[in-house]
Amino acid sequence: MKQTLQLRTSQHLALTPQLQQSIRLLQLSTLELHQELEQILADNPLLERLDDPLDNSVRLLADGAIATSLPATAPDSAADSNASPEPEAAYDGAEAPEAAAPSESEWSFDDVARTSKAPEDDDARPQLEGHETTLREHLLEQMRVSVNNQRDRALIELIIDALNDNGYLEEPLEDILERMPPELEIEIEELSMALKMVQSFDPAGVGARNASECLAIQIRRFPKVPMVTRRMALCIVENHLTLFAQRDFNKLKKALDCDDEDLREAQVVIRRCNPHPGSAFATDASDFVVPDVIVKRSRNGWLVTLNHDVMPKLRVNALYANILKQSKGDGSLSSQLQEAKWLIKNMRQRFDTILRVAQAIVDRQRNFFSHGAVAMRPLVLREIADTLGLHESTISRVTTQKYMLTPHGMVELKYFFGSHVATEAGGEASSTAIRALIKQLIGAEDTKNPFSDSKIAEMLAEQGMVVARRTVAKYREALKIPPVNLRKSL
Repeated sequence: MKQTLQLRTSQHLALTPQLQQSIRLLQLSTLELHQELEQILADNPLLERLDDPLDNSVRLLADGAIATSLPATAPDSAADSNASPEPEAAYDGAEAPEAAAPSESEWSFDDVARTSKAPEDDDARPQLEGHETTLREHLLEQMRVSVNNQRDRALIELIIDALNDNGYLEEPLEDILERMPPELEIEIEELSMALKMVQSFDPAGVGARNASECLAIQIRRFPKVPMVTRRMALCIVENHLTLFAQRDFNKLKKALDCDDEDLREAQVVIRRCNPHPGSAFATDASDFVVPDVIVKRSRNGWLVTLNHDVMPKLRVNALYANILKQSKGDGSLSSQLQEAKWLIKNMRQRFDTILRVAQAIVDRQRNFFSHGAVAMRPLVLREIADTLGLHESTISRVTTQKYMLTPHGMVELKYFFGSHVATEAGGEASSTAIRALIKQLIGAEDTKNPFSDSKIAEMLAEQGMVVARRTVAKYREALKIPPVNLRKSL
């Protein structure tokens, strides 16, 4: 086989480092974006932030005293950047530095003026978060007040340590006894007495071994409950809790030999109980999200604006830019300068793309913002992509983990996209609107005679939406609404 040299021309798409960074920044959430930015700031000395995330934090002086005023920061000096362009200059490695334009060395949309409170205001004092009492600490404090014997205290503390976060004792007393050293000579009766003592503590129901025992403990401690009602409620939770949970009231009345009024009074008492007595002492912090865009009504319709609180303000460090100018273009510093410019440009492009996509979504979902989820129209990624001249994958990245603050609450941009269902008139209805309508129908139903899935499908058909019963059941389960037998009441 003879070897030859041939020249061929072809076209291919290459992802430059700048394009790769732009794609990566676009798909990051707000939290992930700030984490990525902190890592980049630590690695690149030519990049700095104008907004300090720790501006509202308590600052300590060298002697340990609390600082009463914040030191001068870069944003304060940035106000005079137009008067003295030299400190804000960015050097490109060949020519003399020019006055930095907002698109190159400094980037911010609108600097929001910070309001400072007067020193005499109570709110101006640093507020420190207090220690939250746990369930274990709450029970141990009651034990120290009511129990004096050291052996009893040790056994009670052993029971308390075995409780889970909801206040239940999941481990049998026999298993706890087996773990004890034989030389302590602990009897099962002692553990039972320690458990009874724990069950007498506050909150009521703590130390129970199952839901039936937890409810029974609380019912016995409820004040001003008639004896007949208390006895019937105890009988239900101890012997017929499954029937009560399934709302099978006919079998309950037959088993208890009572009428609707007596069963209704017992049901009211049972509903006052808390099946998770330890949940009040849970220390799990609530998760919350910060919106990327905010929708407000204006004279011309609905207007989308960026949330300035999540937009970092970046610029090229003037000190290192001057060093780079004097060194006539060092290789490592020149590459870091270029990376800093790329990041500033890609960050601006990221928020511009989010704003464009969000505005396009709002323009197509005006009825949702005016009338709620029942007015949602079908929407797919392709429609937004064709309108903005972008690829579907770009729209998918923009709408993932990006949130919008609307008059109807905080929603993810993905919320506005959904499948469609054909109507009798030949049109299309959004699945989101159908779910909202199902929720409204169930919310307005008679609890004594709730609607079945078949009945809801018929009611939707009367409004022109042909939906199968299994589709209604699927949407109802997605809304976490129980079936008809669990929604029935006396």
